Amino acid sequence: MATLQGLIAYINLIAPEVPVILDAKRADIGNTNAGYVEMAFDYLQADAVTVHPYLGAEALEPFLARADKGIIVLCRTSNPGAGEFQDLRIPLSGSRLREVERYLNREIPEGSMPFYQYVAYSIASGWNTNGNCALVVGATYPDELREVRQIVGDMPILIPGVGFQQRDVPLETQVDQVVSAGKDSRGMGMIINSSRGIIFASSGADFAEAARAKTIELHDMINRYRTEEIGTQKIIPADKIVRIHGGPSVVLAENSRSCFECGTLMILDNVGYKCLNCGATV
Repeated sequence: MATLQGLIAYINLIAPEVPVILDAKRADIGNTNAGYVEMAFDYLQADAVTVHPYLGAEALEPFLARADKGIIVLCRTSNPGAGEFQDLRIPLSGSRLREVERYLNREIPEGSMPFYQYVAYSIASGWNTNGNCALVVGATYPDELREVRQIVGDMPILIPGVGFQQRDVPLETQVDQVVSAGKDSRGMGMIINSSRGIIFASSGADFAEAARAKTIELHDMINRYRTEEIGTQKIIPADKIVRIHGGPSVVLAENSRSCFECGTLMILDNVGYKCLNCGATV
């Protein structure tokens, strides 16, 4: 735990504009959740955490009450067996059916909807009173992702499963499907995650450079497919992404730049820019 705390502190030091999501998938009774909240936000200093909805809003209130933090709720997960429970249909009738139909502004076929869709509806319509909720929907299910987007409007969606989990599908096809299905009304609203495809890009001494190259490749591909959707909105160019020495890639802030000597991160202080890796100054 201390190691994780140190890692997050390091990220916050050199890239304070980059939010840290703790993928902990926590949830328990309210009293226990209060401890999880303290661990995630006060001890580790994470900016957001993933939780699961099975215990309901009452149990998750300690998380939801942290209006300054992101609460990212599992909705349609990326694993092959996700549908075992998440696709089960929830029967709706009477006032509950009318309430859901009124919120979605459409009829509910056969008076029922899949569990994952009801989770999305519940979070968008009731849980998100502080405007700090987001959802997890796997890239492996683009049709379901599109349905969730229609339910939750412009709420952010964390989208895991791009890359290794679909290694038999060309990466460009994966990205095309995800952006098309997951974008909000502004062509944004997606936190697209690739883990193994970046972390294990190389097993050699060049692993960090290979990971950076894969990050830039995915970054540029996502923005290429977003271009038609966002019009004149600003896209961050690839040359504004640099590698933290020995670690992940980050987007450069206005007070940082890429080192001319080694390509890693330089931070602006009261003297000038200094590289965190080789010590070069400008």
